Amino acid sequence: QVQLVESGGGLVQAGGSLRLSCAASGRTFSNYAMAWFRQAPGKEREFVAAISWSGSITYYRDSVKGRFTISRDNAKNTVYLQMNGLKPEDTAVYYCASGTGRGTSSEAWRYDYWGQGTQVTVSS
Repeated sequence: QVQLVESGGGLVQAGGSLRLSCAASGRTFSNYAMAWFRQAPGKEREFVAAISWSGSITYYRDSVKGRFTISRDNAKNTVYLQMNGLKPEDTAVYYCASGTGRGTSSEAWRYDYWGQGTQVTVSS
């Protein structure tokens, strides 16, 4: 059974940094793209960043480009999201997701396993 467990969320002041981690188990991690999505209260879930199976290709939503970095360690079955320059509008529950294939996508339907989420709160 595939499991994704996020960690690293918390409360941080605007301008601060957090590093999210997502530990995967249950299938061959390195065969699949991974992504981070987020959902703020009262809003729909939105794509944040994705990384290909090898880590060679990354893709970000425009509002986080230059501030967030997605990476992966296939030896540790873990994907990361380094978040710098955090803004109050980044406040949300962040979810990692495992793709149905190797390539990156911003479409949620292309990811078949999801974690439980970790709360990120950015105060102004």
